[in-house]
Amino acid sequence: MIQGKSQAEKTIIEYIDAHRDEMVNVWKTIVSTESPSIEKAQVDKVGQIICRELEAAGASVRTEYVENRGNVLIADWHADAEKPFLIFCGHMDTVFPMGTILERPFTIRDGIVTGPGVLDMKGGLVIAIFVLKALEAAGYREYPVRVVFVGDEEQGHRQSDVGKRLPSFIHGAFAALNFETGFPSGGIVVGRKGSCRLSLDVTGVSAHAGNCPEQGRNAIVEMSHKIPLIHGLNDLSHGTSVNVGVISGGTVVNAIPASCHIDIDIRYTDRTRLDAVLAKIQEISDTNVIGGCSCKVTMQSISMVMEPNEKNHALFEHIRSTAEDIGYGVVTPITSGGWSDSNIISHEGIPVVCSMGVIGEFNHTKKEYALCDSLFERAKLAAVSICRMQAGFAETLNSHRE
Repeated sequence: MIQGKSQAEKTIIEYIDAHRDEMVNVWKTIVSTESPSIEKAQVDKVGQIICRELEAAGASVRTEYVENRGNVLIADWHADAEKPFLIFCGHMDTVFPMGTILERPFTIRDGIVTGPGVLDMKGGLVIAIFVLKALEAAGYREYPVRVVFVGDEEQGHRQSDVGKRLPSFIHGAFAALNFETGFPSGGIVVGRKGSCRLSLDVTGVSAHAGNCPEQGRNAIVEMSHKIPLIHGLNDLSHGTSVNVGVISGGTVVNAIPASCHIDIDIRYTDRTRLDAVLAKIQEISDTNVIGGCSCKVTMQSISMVMEPNEKNHALFEHIRSTAEDIGYGVVTPITSGGWSDSNIISHEGIPVVCSMGVIGEFNHTKKEYALCDSLFERAKLAAVSICRMQAGFAETLNSHRE
């Protein structure tokens, strides 16, 4: 059982224990308010619910408008221009289409919570909200907190300018906690791979499949020569994965297809290796087996790596030692292949740890679940860890070299 050492820590733990039902109810409300990334109005509805909760915690909340995607919610809790602040970050969007809640409503059975987005990452949003409320109840005032919840993280901000604006929202922070998906191992993420998205388009020549097939140049067949070569660029031993995840081509079955399109996802740990992979893909694109076919590469986005640097490890160590001291249990530093806004935060030189949210598995699938008790235990761990960030902590944390 988690035990507080100081009176403030005891108040934090008592507050969370006393508000377990309320935490679950907020969780249910925002899960039941579906928020696919492409449904701006729905994401903004979740933002409105969260706004009310953050204001109840004593925060001053504002909305940064985003065209075509969910707005960014920014809340300043006990802002002080003279002090650096701590960032709470997360996202309000999910990957599931509207109507999923009818198939898989928010349900708790034997301590297991299911429903679209319970794990990724609406449980984490609830934790962040109630960490602030618990800190408010305990009278913590050493460092201000800024909450930054975005509306299109699941799409990597590729259809918005949020990725470019995020650095301005976090400028002045001394550290950040991302309440993304927690892992069954209990590990806390100190490093994440970078990601790259690009597409290939083959152009061939259309012709009638029965009358004059010899006049056609089959774009799908040309692409079929390229895909195995692209797949062969996987280098998992060095942390590079290459996945052809989407393919489309042709119009009707009785016509030689004049076009074929694929989307490619690359995850990487080293930019030099990424550049080498991209050069190979360009070479594959330029080399056509079928005469009369051509191919074009279109770059969609490249995101930076979240390096598992000394600053991130120092922040993790503070949480680890707190976990051990209060009886939470063992937490370990881990790295993840999944991208998050922590990558952007880390790139700005701000110490950050990720996956402080509820624990579970199977993000983005029908099997997604979260452990109900982790909602409360993770909230206690985060709140007590912050309560222990006393005067001089920001300076000490940032004295570590990159």
